[in-house]
Amino acid sequence: MEIILAIVVASAVIFFGALISMGNERQRKAIDGLREQVVLWAVQDLKIKREHLAQAVQIPDPLGWLNKTASKIYGYDLQLQIIEVFENPHALVCSSGNNKIVFSPLSPTYLRQIKNSKQNRLSQFTDHNPLLILPKDVTINELSVLNAGHFFDLELGLVWKVLAGNNLDSPNILWVYGFHN
Repeated sequence: MEIILAIVVASAVIFFGALISMGNERQRKAIDGLREQVVLWAVQDLKIKREHLAQAVQIPDPLGWLNKTASKIYGYDLQLQIIEVFENPHALVCSSGNNKIVFSPLSPTYLRQIKNSKQNRLSQFTDHNPLLILPKDVTINELSVLNAGHFFDLELGLVWKVLAGNNLDSPNILWVYGFHN
């Protein structure tokens, strides 16, 4: 009799535990659904606000903007001066004191692929693009919306068009390659 009573109590505890677990799972799914809806609403709200403000984005001093943005990662005023502009691959070469800084939308991984491709080996010697002949002690930094401002991608497109004279396909990230002359 005691064994049967223990089995019934254990079964009841297991049954109620399963019911509570199912209820918790249902609540978790409902909360996840609410969280997803809130995130979608927030993203859409930001898009609407950003689109409204994006029309007013203007950069009166593109080189000053580039200097200010790059100074965020270096920690001091670089006083950039443009030396040269390359279109293929995109590169904006600037000097800052004794340092040379190359700005490009191309990632280090992509540059390695370009260097290793056979068809571009000859252009390495004829073009003298600094992205193709970076020294080993180069410092590489990434500028994006996360570390350079909420309108970085919009501002970068405008700045690049003025300074480099051409458009960027997707101005989301700007890579900064710095090295000593």
